[in-house]
Amino acid sequence: MSAPNKSYDPVEVEALKPEEIERMRDEALAAVAAAADLDALREVKAAHAGDRSPLALANREIGALPPHAKAEAGKRMGMARGAVNKAFAARQAELEAERDARVLVEEAVDVTLPYDRTPAGARHPITTLCERIEDVFVAMGYEVAEGPEVETEWFNFDALNIAQDHPARAMQDTLFVQAPGKKAKEAESGVVLRTHTSPVQVRTMLDREPPVYVICPGRVYRMDELDATHTPVFTQVELLAIDEGLTMADLKGTIEHMVRSLFGEGLTTRLRPNYFPFTEPSAELDMQCYVCRGESAGNPDRPCRTCSSEGWIELGGCGMVNPRVLTAAGIDPEKYSGFAFGFGIERLLMFRHNVEDMRDMVEGDVRFTRPFGMEI
Repeated sequence: MSAPNKSYDPVEVEALKPEEIERMRDEALAAVAAAADLDALREVKAAHAGDRSPLALANREIGALPPHAKAEAGKRMGMARGAVNKAFAARQAELEAERDARVLVEEAVDVTLPYDRTPAGARHPITTLCERIEDVFVAMGYEVAEGPEVETEWFNFDALNIAQDHPARAMQDTLFVQAPGKKAKEAESGVVLRTHTSPVQVRTMLDREPPVYVICPGRVYRMDELDATHTPVFTQVELLAIDEGLTMADLKGTIEHMVRSLFGEGLTTRLRPNYFPFTEPSAELDMQCYVCRGESAGNPDRPCRTCSSEGWIELGGCGMVNPRVLTAAGIDPEKYSGFAFGFGIERLLMFRHNVEDMRDMVEGDVRFTRPFGMEI
């Protein structure tokens, strides 16, 4: 058996010769110094300090050396690779500093520039207020019902106990799309732009079996001049409840809950007798002024602009559903009763936010809608 070759000279391994290690080290250092940016430096690291770099491949040759030759070869290789890694870390720190300084210049923000060149948008307050009212009643178990804005006279008038000679049918109040019998011989009813959202209530009663609890918001149309307190197109919200045993007490309790939800606790309401064809008995609904709490009435020392010092604000009409309306919708008035009320959102917005001119709501000026913000 032959003895180990202890006279083996590692210098005879080409890759481990001192001059060869220095050459590979110098090439790596030159490549690191020449890297212009971090991307180039990453490529240099892979080429000169990675697993397939010349120094790494030469380092693998040390394992084939006899024990007494490994120490010196390992020392030379370690110094060379350490110098490359040190140069790489220094160059990386230098390039990162240059990058950060460049970003601060290129992406600087001038805080003295105007911040509101693109102003924030705003939802129309009519939409916001209408959805808030819907939320109040949906929380009570009501559903939101919708219907067409172009209606037949039967849904808009006849089914609601509004007689043929009622003034509301006149051209001065109603916008007619098609008069009765003008276009087709079989046409028994004219076509109008709905004057209220009550037709939605009729459609709901025809489509569903009692009990019925719905709220009906939507646009309505009337032959009015556009001025500070009138508009030919406005938004109305109506409520309908049909069930066994409903009374005026249920109506008043529902109204009071709505008022307190929208305007705060402690406000009272009152019902004043009135007449509407579709309700019997009928009443006008008033709420206590939420600004003066009724203290301005008869008190010249404390005038109130919101309620004109009357102490009360008129909301709209209400009452128990007329039995004729229930019969027209196929509901037995001997078994079921119901109540309904309705009011205009524009008018509610006027005294709730002290809006003086209704034309501001329809002209589309962002200076009007922006103060109300983006509440959803």
